[in-house]
Amino acid sequence: ECPLCLLPQPPEAFPTLASCTHRSCRACLEQYLRIAVSESRVQVACPHCPAVLQPADVHRLLAEPALRDKYEEFLLRRLLVADPGTRWCPAPDCSYAVIAYGCAECPRLTCGREGCGTEFCYHCRQPWHPNGPCAPAPPAPSLANPAAQLIHPEDSAHGETLAQAEAEDIKVCPRCSAFIMKINDGSCNRMNCTVCGCLFCWLCLQEISDVHFLSPSGCTFWGKRPWSRTRKILWQLGMVLGAPMVISLVAGIAVPVITIGIPIYMGRKVLAGGPGSRRSSLSGCQQCLSVTSSVLLSLFVSPIITAVTVGVGVPLMLTYIYGVVVLSLCR
Repeated sequence: ECPLCLLPQPPEAFPTLASCTHRSCRACLEQYLRIAVSESRVQVACPHCPAVLQPADVHRLLAEPALRDKYEEFLLRRLLVADPGTRWCPAPDCSYAVIAYGCAECPRLTCGREGCGTEFCYHCRQPWHPNGPCAPAPPAPSLANPAAQLIHPEDSAHGETLAQAEAEDIKVCPRCSAFIMKINDGSCNRMNCTVCGCLFCWLCLQEISDVHFLSPSGCTFWGKRPWSRTRKILWQLGMVLGAPMVISLVAGIAVPVITIGIPIYMGRKVLAGGPGSRRSSLSGCQQCLSVTSSVLLSLFVSPIITAVTVGVGVPLMLTYIYGVVVLSLCR
């Protein structure tokens, strides 16, 4: 039985995968890959685990040549975007990539696609400008409906509102400039580009790490806008001034909870037993001895765990608050 469609299938209908041992029927895998490639997802994981499917398996399962070509194009684009020397031709309807190394002194590049030959700058990635400095990057193209370009003057304010609403829902990846749409469903601001794999913040459009929303950047994990500068400064000051009291309170609660909680938990665990336990075959004296020994052992181990937790956690919190937060506040 296929775990995806729940239909009985013959054994030959379950292709093997090089990435993992999970099995699904060919029809379900083809539909799954068809949707993934149509959504420009190159790193396609197994439907049952995080293991990424190998390109050979994707080629074998994708029956349509157009989808295979699209997958190859996205895979190649992902590799090229990860290369810092790659520059994309700025000509309209041209997606040719020029791999340039050591071009800082001679920044004039030429597109190698047949019939194009567009010359552009290595630094600003705009059409070649021999007589002037690099111009600032142009704003992102209008993301509003093309019909909004034809509105009447009295509807201009409404058209600008629509364009702004569209621009808030669609932004560009900071690494590969691919357009990414975020549905306004209350989801988090941690975005992952499916083209280049860049992890970035939806609010500040900067490449981030997993601790970005814990840093004093003003970006929140949920929400539509970063904090204002005033609110961010007030929050940082509150962290710096209130850190000793909060850390002392947390440590004061954590120490007795860990010290007393571990022996209680272990005693209840041993007393309750589990599936396949031998508790029923033990006498009352043996059960009492087993519970007592586990509690005594936990009483010996729990202070060590408490000391390690507090001894490592408190310095880390103090270093973060009086290091990262204070430096951000000074800037």
